[in-house]
Amino acid sequence: MTDSEFNDRIDNVMMALEDAIEDSGCDIDCENSGGILTLSFDNGSHIILSRQSATRQLWVAAKSGGFHMDFNEERGEWRCGSNGESLSTLLSRCITDQAEEDFKLTL
Repeated sequence: MTDSEFNDRIDNVMMALEDAIEDSGCDIDCENSGGILTLSFDNGSHIILSRQSATRQLWVAAKSGGFHMDFNEERGEWRCGSNGESLSTLLSRCITDQAEEDFKLTL
């Protein structure tokens, strides 16, 4: 994957995440700045997604831990290197935990 392809994939997934969260009706604030997407919850907690160009990864920091996502070419999706979860599954779990309400993310 070239730098340009990596950046396009990150930009696309972050825009899709913002759209999906806005469309969900949940009270989650999204701020996208400098390759970092911050999800803020009413209880003061945050989930931070950041672009890691050197390793070509998407990093997710949540209350439950830090996760390094790699793009799986065969599946065409971001997957967690440590537990194999897709980005949608991982974020659904983390958002449910931090928003304290059921949340299902579909990308």
